[in-house]
Amino acid sequence: MTEPYSEKVIDHFTNPRNVGVVENPDAVGKVGNPICGDIMELSLRISDGVIKDAKFRTFGCAAAIATSSILTEMVIGKTIEQALKISNKIVTEALDGLPSRKRHCSVLAEESLQSAIVNYYERRGETPPDMPLLKHDHFNEHEEKLNPAE
Repeated sequence: MTEPYSEKVIDHFTNPRNVGVVENPDAVGKVGNPICGDIMELSLRISDGVIKDAKFRTFGCAAAIATSSILTEMVIGKTIEQALKISNKIVTEALDGLPSRKRHCSVLAEESLQSAIVNYYERRGETPPDMPLLKHDHFNEHEEKLNPAE
């Protein structure tokens, strides 16, 4: 039996927030999963260490679009340090859950945010904070992140 999507997932899929590209972004992160075909691009405007605007472009399923949409809502107004605490689990919880077969979309959302923040620091010629999720071949290790003990 197929697990249903929550009302929040359906809402963010049918009425996605912050779609597009931030004009003159301070950071852009783009990640994808070649197995499922989902691709997420997140652009950010950052001022004084605070994310002032966030927009996304996602090619993917309903869960990929919903996780991208809610992520933008979650990061606007947050400092970089606060935003880095947003994990795939927090994204999933904000959507009142995701079907198990779609949890990899929340990992892509977390990765797109981390990728954008790395890009922000690189553009400034600075060393980004440690982000273990981006230190390995994340395209093929989503299940390890989702189920580390299994």
